[in-house]
Amino acid sequence: MGRTGLKLSEISLGGWLTFGNAVEDDVAFRILDVAIDHGVNFIDLADIYARGNAERVVGRWLKGKKRSDLVISSKVYWPMSDNINDRGLSRKHIMESVEGSLRRLGTDYLDIYFCHRYDEETPLEEVVRAMTDLVSQGKILYWGTSVWEADRIEDAVAIAREWLGYQPFVEQPRYNMLDRHIEDAIMPMCAEKGLGIVVWSPLAQGVLTTKYLDGIPKRARVHYSQWIKQDLTPKNLERVRKLTALAGDLGLTMAQLALAWILRRPAISSVITGASRPEQIEENVQASGVSLPQEALDEIERILGERS
Repeated sequence: MGRTGLKLSEISLGGWLTFGNAVEDDVAFRILDVAIDHGVNFIDLADIYARGNAERVVGRWLKGKKRSDLVISSKVYWPMSDNINDRGLSRKHIMESVEGSLRRLGTDYLDIYFCHRYDEETPLEEVVRAMTDLVSQGKILYWGTSVWEADRIEDAVAIAREWLGYQPFVEQPRYNMLDRHIEDAIMPMCAEKGLGIVVWSPLAQGVLTTKYLDGIPKRARVHYSQWIKQDLTPKNLERVRKLTALAGDLGLTMAQLALAWILRRPAISSVITGASRPEQIEENVQASGVSLPQEALDEIERILGERS
């Protein structure tokens, strides 16, 4: 993970839309078991996921597991109640939120703690100091940012280095074939400053699979977020049809092609995948280690056209 000694599985498992919400606990436990059995070691969570229930589900699953085998992350920023201080990145909210996450997970520490968004109302020095203190206390081992702009991450690194504090070592942005905004500034900045990149929504919430090619299934939860609505366009579906044909020629599924395309970049530490069925994990992990030939990469660029 960036300029650290921490090793993350290329395919990781996130609980954004599934754990404690869309899947029953027994199914979540099977998904987690299958993921670990197939070499996944990184589980990504946040306090806001299902209002703490995603952490609770993983906490129940963790009992009896060897904690040191896993890399577990959570996040802080979004409001967890109506309390005016139960939000943002103030020192108060960070310190109280990490305790809540640790309690729900039933663990003494988080491997990674992400600032889930940038907080315009809290001085960056306050954030860096709070995160540095949590590292010193052993409650977190690393901290990172999520959906931060490049200049703000650079500022955090500069503050930490000036104070001999602990800098962020990982950024978690959205990145996939249909959303490539991080390639211009985030990727080169992270490489320069020693940050790894772990990306969410690598399959554009299912758009970069064959799930929507014949229309929206009745059970599809397309109301989950704004991103799937902006990605589910006729132009993108035509791209997916062409990419699916290319994937077939390469002996891959569409999802495997999309994941392998991201993982080809040295800047990427891991892709965070979601799963509502164990079979999805079994499919996704096969993208790790896939080497795409240059002619395939050229064809992908032709299909995707100009970046947006």
